[in-house]
Amino acid sequence: MNAPTSRGDAAARFRPRAMLRPRVLLWTAVAVVAFGFLLALEIAARHYGVRGPLTNQVREVVFAPKSGPLLYAGMALMLVVLTWRQRFIALAAAIGIDAVFWLVRWALDAKMMAGNGALWVLLAHAVIALTRRTGRERVLLLKGVGLGLLLVAGRKTGDTWLLITMKTQPLVLDQYVAAADQALGSPSLLVGRLVGATGPVGAHILDWVYVQLGVAAVAVALYQLRTVMTERRFPAHHIVRTFLVIGLLGPAVYMVFPVVGPVYAYGAEGGQWALAHLWPNSAPTITAPQPFLFDEVTPRNCMPSLHTAWATAIFIHSRRGPLALRLAGTFWLIATLGATLGFGYHYGVDIVAGVVFTLTIETALRSLARGWDRQGARLTAYGSAVFLALLLSYRFLSVEMSENPFVFGPLVILSMISVLYGYLRTTRQWDREPTPVQLPAPRREPQPELV
Repeated sequence: MNAPTSRGDAAARFRPRAMLRPRVLLWTAVAVVAFGFLLALEIAARHYGVRGPLTNQVREVVFAPKSGPLLYAGMALMLVVLTWRQRFIALAAAIGIDAVFWLVRWALDAKMMAGNGALWVLLAHAVIALTRRTGRERVLLLKGVGLGLLLVAGRKTGDTWLLITMKTQPLVLDQYVAAADQALGSPSLLVGRLVGATGPVGAHILDWVYVQLGVAAVAVALYQLRTVMTERRFPAHHIVRTFLVIGLLGPAVYMVFPVVGPVYAYGAEGGQWALAHLWPNSAPTITAPQPFLFDEVTPRNCMPSLHTAWATAIFIHSRRGPLALRLAGTFWLIATLGATLGFGYHYGVDIVAGVVFTLTIETALRSLARGWDRQGARLTAYGSAVFLALLLSYRFLSVEMSENPFVFGPLVILSMISVLYGYLRTTRQWDREPTPVQLPAPRREPQPELV
């Protein structure tokens, strides 16, 4: 004879579903905000007569994608939630679809590029999640699909942001940054000459590292997400979150601090718009910096250096991996720094700002994942204040910085080191704290009914 069921047992039975609802609402709100942001960028791009991120993404369902490897990287992030059998089926389907597209484009003599198959597989799993999965499994698969699509959308969003900076910011502030960079000894000059001395081989390696930064990030992400298939949940924090937030917030700084870089402002790449053709042989003499007009085809994407910011994130998140991953993260950071400075894309002060930018964002995201406390809030506020102080000093104290390099140079470096020290000290203390174990709610014994 079955024991009577109490109301407490019924509540315990439905508790997981009730706990799931706030998370579903949260992710729904995030998706709505993200779509609204993409829609705003789409409208802004259309205002300037070009396609925006949404249109470009939809076109890649049929037309040749801009970056096939990125689409497969996004699919790889989605595959972490599937079983090995489902992964092989999804990969085979993506390759098969791309083979069909390849043959059709070859017959029509159209542009050849793979990646459509990966996008089709991503969209197909979104449909599967909505129609064939329920409860936690549906949420998990939608998270995987969303993570993959966000990686791809981040690239489209970045391209649109760069377009907006070119169209809305005709004046650039390179004279201020070049003057402030003299406090650090104008490191791009030295590194530029060193890269030139390595010949085409060294330049080719650095260029490949610079372009394929997302590949290294996905490698780290796949290691961090390796247990999702068995645990059926994502970790509270991983590198993809940091990458996306950096890409979301960084271009906003471009809008208030537009800089094109030394190879354009003072090098041959700037053409007739360059103030002089000095880079990488000598630093410009600047006594009264001022904004100057530049062309509408060069992005204003120097301050801060987001490539440095992303490479720093790769370095940080690879520290807990195996030796090979840690060595790869170190190599990617060093090579990215060599490329950003050696190709003349950035000034030294851009690099410092990029490191502080990443450490601050990483602190905020880790605090959000584990629960805000006084240490996390204080370090986030401090990193934000240092970042703002750096930008203000580059803009309003650039002449003083160039005239007193032995004072301002160490101050700039020490400000970055102070944020790094605070990050290491805080995160190590967090790591030493015991992780609370979430035990299931105790089941209440049925109470005998009173007659």
